[in-house]
Amino acid sequence: MRHLGLLALVVPDYDEAIAYYTGSLGFELREDTPHPEDYPGKRWVVVAPGPDAQTGLLLARAVTDRQRDRIGDQTGGRVGFFLYTDDFDTDFARFTAAGVTIEKQPWTAPYGRVAVFVDRYGNRWDLVQPAKGA
Repeated sequence: MRHLGLLALVVPDYDEAIAYYTGSLGFELREDTPHPEDYPGKRWVVVAPGPDAQTGLLLARAVTDRQRDRIGDQTGGRVGFFLYTDDFDTDFARFTAAGVTIEKQPWTAPYGRVAVFVDRYGNRWDLVQPAKGA
């Protein structure tokens, strides 16, 4: 095995999620393919943080009450997503300017520079610039 390809993230609406992840967080839209034969309105929607990213997010629209209940709390309130950057200050400033909710201001940990942010749906993320050699 080489790497994780995709992680599913349950969202309420495809287009709203695409706009948020590509607009506010600067991800790129890699794929948006309809799959009406499986479920009317179902789409295969993939976003990723950049052209060289090996792992992307599969934006999965919630279709049941159980799925809708998990939106924003897929990890039980823990930070569940770790977005690595090589330019922390630029990305942090872009997030702040885009109105991204910053839950914990930047600090330096042994593994790098970190800030905690919350996405539009309530999922907690770390923005991390790894320390040299980490």
